[in-house]
Amino acid sequence: MPWSLQRNAYQPTLSGKQSPWPRRKTPISRSRARKCRQLRDEDYNAILRVEQNLYTGGAVTSQVGIARLNIEKQDYEFREIADRVTMDVRTAFNELLLNRAKIRVREDSVRVLEEELKSQQERSRAGLVGALNVQRAEVALANERPELITAQTQLRNSYLRLAELFGTDFPPGAKGAPFEIAGELEYHSSHPGLNECLARADANRPVIQARQKDVQIEDQQYILDRSELRPHVRAFSGYEVYSERDPDVGPEFNYGGVVGINATWNIFDGFATKGRMQATRARREAAVQALAAARRAVASEVRSAFLDLEQADRVVETETENVQTADQTLESAKTNFGAGLGTQLDILQAASDVTRTRTTRLSAIYLHNVALARLARACASSAEALDFGSKLKNAKNQNPNAVQASDVAHPPAKLSQ
Repeated sequence: MPWSLQRNAYQPTLSGKQSPWPRRKTPISRSRARKCRQLRDEDYNAILRVEQNLYTGGAVTSQVGIARLNIEKQDYEFREIADRVTMDVRTAFNELLLNRAKIRVREDSVRVLEEELKSQQERSRAGLVGALNVQRAEVALANERPELITAQTQLRNSYLRLAELFGTDFPPGAKGAPFEIAGELEYHSSHPGLNECLARADANRPVIQARQKDVQIEDQQYILDRSELRPHVRAFSGYEVYSERDPDVGPEFNYGGVVGINATWNIFDGFATKGRMQATRARREAAVQALAAARRAVASEVRSAFLDLEQADRVVETETENVQTADQTLESAKTNFGAGLGTQLDILQAASDVTRTRTTRLSAIYLHNVALARLARACASSAEALDFGSKLKNAKNQNPNAVQASDVAHPPAKLSQ
């Protein structure tokens, strides 16, 4: 029930009543039947009364408490939805950055393979290599181009997903998105500890607080049910105007004030109140179990996000070093082939390894950033509130080499870079 309606129970009520029919009907004896023709024609009754609750056994207080708790619960549920949408936006944003970076990697790969095909065609015309080398280069290039097309399609789908979260409509016939995203896919290895995040999540997560409100609501409902076993006392004061039809009883027009106390107490109601109290206790136990389940689910979300963070950290650290090795391998394969010490397959395999390594590293950075978004949502905090990256900034001031993994996370302009 709305808060304003429940709060009115604390305030006095003003009511009026007007009765155009006789206020009371009594049997008429024979002795008075002769006087019926002497009764007055006018018969009316009007009452204006003010009533105030004096004691309700806790009913009014519990009703107001339930209304207030319901408002707080709805606010927590709204915050939970807002946090989920924020996480979805962060995830879609990082996915867009990932797909855009993948396009650059695929474009670089296509460019390298086109250069290799051109080189093999020139060597074939010079009679240095056979047609097999040219065909291998053509096949490798043909296999890479669909990957570029796939990355471009994924980028467009990322814009569609982000526009959906923004609530932005695409104009009819528009080829591109009505907005542009700035920034690059970045990696910061610092994040708070697991115990700190678990404590934050248990204290701040709206879904846990909403389930706590469910328990408190059932506590107040139990008080409300129990109030039916106690007396209810109301004070009233009013003014009454009424007519008297019988001349022998009194004058026709009568008026005056009235003050009193009205008390009611249900002595026995067939155990209906007891049944409601038992049902409320059962609902409270269910609410307690739901609260425990919500706590376990939130803790699982935090731990799952940390597992993804650890996985992404290990992959990024490994692939960052591997990218440099793959670049050197590609350059060595080209040099060896030019000196007659290697084969074309070495070059194609090295180029494929570079592309796969860079794509794997970008995917790991994306996984890391998405895990951070999930962790922020699980803890009901922003990345800034959790001090993500604060240790990284301090490391930059103290030791520039400590952030090398973050600096090389940006996709390079060339495969050989």
